[in-house]
Amino acid sequence: MSTHALLAAAVDLSQPGRYLHWSIFTVSVANLVLIGAMVVLFGAALLIRFPSHGDDRDGGGAVGATDPAATPVHAVPEAAMDEDPATSAMWTARLRRRALRLLPPGKLLPDRQPAYVASWVYVFGVATLAAFGLAVVSGFAIALGGADWWHTNPVGHFLNSVHLWSVELFMAFMVIHLWGKFWMAAWRGRRAMTWITGVVAFLASVVECFTGYLSQQNFDAQWISTNGKDAINATGLGGFFDLMNFGQMLLWHVVLLPIVLAAIIGAHVLLVRVRGVSHPLPRVPARGAAARRAAAAADGADWHGPTRRYDILKEATIAGTVALVLVLLLAGLLSSPDEPPVTVASWSRVAPADFLATAASELAGTSETATYGPPYNHQSGNVQRLGISWQLLAGVRQPIDAARTFVLDPLAKLSPTDPTLASALRAYEAASPAAQRSWANAYLAAVTHVRFVGGNPVVPAAADGPVPQLLASELTLARSGAVDTDLLAQRPFYGTDYTKPLLFIEDGNYFSSLAHAQHLTGSQWGVMNETGSYPGQPWLWMYTLWYQVPGFSSSANVDLIAVYLTGVATVMLLAVPFLPGIRDIPRIVPIHRLVWRSWYRREASGGAGAEGGGAGHRSDLADAPGDPS
Repeated sequence: MSTHALLAAAVDLSQPGRYLHWSIFTVSVANLVLIGAMVVLFGAALLIRFPSHGDDRDGGGAVGATDPAATPVHAVPEAAMDEDPATSAMWTARLRRRALRLLPPGKLLPDRQPAYVASWVYVFGVATLAAFGLAVVSGFAIALGGADWWHTNPVGHFLNSVHLWSVELFMAFMVIHLWGKFWMAAWRGRRAMTWITGVVAFLASVVECFTGYLSQQNFDAQWISTNGKDAINATGLGGFFDLMNFGQMLLWHVVLLPIVLAAIIGAHVLLVRVRGVSHPLPRVPARGAAARRAAAAADGADWHGPTRRYDILKEATIAGTVALVLVLLLAGLLSSPDEPPVTVASWSRVAPADFLATAASELAGTSETATYGPPYNHQSGNVQRLGISWQLLAGVRQPIDAARTFVLDPLAKLSPTDPTLASALRAYEAASPAAQRSWANAYLAAVTHVRFVGGNPVVPAAADGPVPQLLASELTLARSGAVDTDLLAQRPFYGTDYTKPLLFIEDGNYFSSLAHAQHLTGSQWGVMNETGSYPGQPWLWMYTLWYQVPGFSSSANVDLIAVYLTGVATVMLLAVPFLPGIRDIPRIVPIHRLVWRSWYRREASGGAGAEGGGAGHRSDLADAPGDPS
């Protein structure tokens, strides 16, 4: 047996997952391993000594002295600005001068950095960028073969595995990067916008990953889309952002969101280059208003203390290489999940009794889709409101008549070739709505005792009119794949809108039973999980938390509650630099001392050099709680 086969046998993440329960919390072992690995990485970055190159440059070798060579080359020589008056007044010239003032070459591609940047925690910024680059490149490679070739081609499946693990690393590194910046209070010194763009980049990455999962067109994508639709519909956006339209999600994933995400990441990196990395938090807090103002000014000033050599291109190359090797190993050893999707055909073959009962509920008007409400119809079964209903305001955007769409229209296409069916269909259509509902309800009660003889349903006699003939024909049609084809054929061209077949499938019990077996349901913290034992999206823990809270979990408005509370938490995360108390946590819980421990030791020994007067960093001053900077 080959080494690869041995490793595959030893680590098979396609096996059923294991889950741990505590109080209202449920977490998969796979997610726990991923979270544990992230915590270990973060802890290692805090504790492992950063290598010294012996090239730190002090200001004149003594505390308080300034080495001119250590002064950043931020100013642009006046000669470079010499232009004739007509040229200098041009918009282009004005923009160029402003750009050079904000981001001179010495900042854009620095070759030195402050000496306090000596911790592995700083590495996760460039590691995030490296993993993002791999995710983009692997996405390009998948696009070469089309949207679905990775389901059938081993090369495509390997590239999909590379893409999956690139994204997992990207998100993990980004979260660790955010952890580090929070505990360093990196928003100090007029760097609030740097923090905000970083958080926005994280949020955009979550949406990008979400649309990526939806674009897979496998079972996981189906389940995520049918469950996620309820929250989107509750906000009134379901008619415009349809999770079950995989073509729409694919275009968002490969075109719109990558452009937005790249722009946000680019803006974040430029802000880091313009403002520089935040100065170390002092060991002794400043006392008094004047001292706090001086500390705030020092935090916002350019660093004029000791520096060290910094080869930014070499660091990026090493980070990219390490990330590439790690991703290739993970992709080669662990592959990626691809649980086959559920179709109307597979459902009707495997669980025909459930199919018949569901089709009858569509005729009776009692199914989830038939009673859902906007954006599908004017019912109210799934309408959510907290003071106001965004669903009702948005209105019906994707009209679906469940009985006609899922049962009567497909049968009408078959009836010209089946006289018995045509007669039954005419009898049903000629009856009053009350009679139709009575027949369907009678069949619903009888079908619970259905038997199958030679694959054909035998339902106990009931006052169900022509419904048994209709649904027996519907079962035959579904098993042949014709119902899938019909529901997709209602949408021309690419046929990537699976809204109708998925709504039909979701109305039955078979679909949810498969999801429950894979630990994907909401009560199982399923938003965070992936099929098998693959890690999912543990960074979505806060969103799925609301579905577990007693009182919320049983509320008819739980999706809207989860959206609102997650929105509040998001706003708070964005506003951390401006929230007294929250922004002071890094000073109270001194994790930053691990990040800058070598700097603090050097400072205590008198070799750290400082520059006063607002032009550099004063080591004896610090922001105090309440300082707005």
